[in-house]
Amino acid sequence: MGIVLVVGGPQTRVGSHRQFTLLSRALASAGYPVLRFDYRGMGDSTGEQRNFETISPDIGAAIDALQAACPAVGNIVLWGLCDAAAASLLYWDETRDKRIAGLCLLNPWVRSEATLAKTQVKHYYGQRLLQKEFWVKLLSGRLQVGSAMTGFFGKLRQASAKVADSLGFQERMARTLREFPGRVLLILSGNDYTAKEFLEYAASAAPWSGILERPNLERIDIANADHTFSSAAWRGAVERSCMTWLKDQSAFHGIKASIILPVNDPGICRK
Repeated sequence: MGIVLVVGGPQTRVGSHRQFTLLSRALASAGYPVLRFDYRGMGDSTGEQRNFETISPDIGAAIDALQAACPAVGNIVLWGLCDAAAASLLYWDETRDKRIAGLCLLNPWVRSEATLAKTQVKHYYGQRLLQKEFWVKLLSGRLQVGSAMTGFFGKLRQASAKVADSLGFQERMARTLREFPGRVLLILSGNDYTAKEFLEYAASAAPWSGILERPNLERIDIANADHTFSSAAWRGAVERSCMTWLKDQSAFHGIKASIILPVNDPGICRK
């Protein structure tokens, strides 16, 4: 079994890119062939920059390259963070590639104006009411009430828009999660708007009904983690969760795996 790490937006060598390097080393040391690649127009690859909805040919080429370098690799797991998680789902929806045995998805991207507004109304504005700084500014007259109320009601109108109006790539993502025969690992950050937005969308959009309860999907929440799991503790929690899931994935497909690190992190919550 091999792992293809799909990249999201532009990366620096010390952010998510560095996490990919460290994760790849850990996976390789456990016996899994790994390929992290830059799709066309990104990083070290030439060509015009493109968005995550159009990179399925690049993902397919990366899988071909990994199998050419490691002929023994038959099954593939796609690993993606943010819009790379969305791209991985869209790849399977477009190709129904039988080589894909598993999907590891971190904080999947489902953003539209309506979903972002709904998340902000529920989480940002609600939290502001509990902050001392907000009330100090309000009572001292330093808060521009008119502007703040205009912004709030504008977001409220966007949040009230029918989710169906923003379907498209999100609906195709849902179709993959509903029809994909392999196993899925969903890892969500506890302190990330993208993760909250994903959960809001999955709970409100009709095509997503019941998807997160499917028996082939395992969800893990990592408490307090930011979007890119930027601390060593959060990164380690992701690594251990992936390792354990891959061991189970290998057993599911009858593949002998190397020794895997145990998951014993109190910050990890399995759903």
